[in-house]
Amino acid sequence: MDVPNSQVTDKRIPLSRERILRAAVAFADEIGIGSLTMRKLGETLGVEAMSLYNHVANKEELLDSMVDAVFNEIELPSEDNEWKTAMRNRAISTRKALSRHSWAITLMQSRTSPGTATLRHHNAVLGCLRNAGFTIEMTAHAFSLIDSYIYGFAQQESSLPFEGAEIPAEVAEAFAKQLLPKEYPHLTEFALEHVLRPGYDYGMEFEFGLDLIFDGLELARL
Repeated sequence: MDVPNSQVTDKRIPLSRERILRAAVAFADEIGIGSLTMRKLGETLGVEAMSLYNHVANKEELLDSMVDAVFNEIELPSEDNEWKTAMRNRAISTRKALSRHSWAITLMQSRTSPGTATLRHHNAVLGCLRNAGFTIEMTAHAFSLIDSYIYGFAQQESSLPFEGAEIPAEVAEAFAKQLLPKEYPHLTEFALEHVLRPGYDYGMEFEFGLDLIFDGLELARL
């Protein structure tokens, strides 16, 4: 098994819940959540798997804690900002966290035992919307809409055939060679005049969509 590059095992450091959690997140980041087992995590830390159970009850508790750690990285909507600014900053921070930890995209909304950071995060988002004058019903609509967009965009972004903001030249060239203008005129126009142009950043689509959502919610809450 390949040990995550960011995980440096030092047997002199006492095993702790925090150390286990850091190692688990690093493992998932570099190797994948699907490959994470208590045995492999123990190997990464240089201990027997049974030693981990002195600090975490089971793998489910470990996953809950890993999700909570990701939520802890996300900027909470500030009460000092107007609600759209606060929620926009929170959305951008969420996208960045999910870019660092793409394995968390499907887990963050599926865990049934949320940790304190997760609960604090959701409470702050709901509070931001309620303080902005959203009714309970509109708060539910807004929360669902915003997070569906954030997680959906992050999922799509994680599946792109390249990393980074801009499309690498070799990827653009390979795609352009497959275009048949007569058969796919609109796709060809879209690709050559927009997506494949130098300097195009797919991330710009994220903030454009956010602003549309927030502007629509602003009208709907009145």
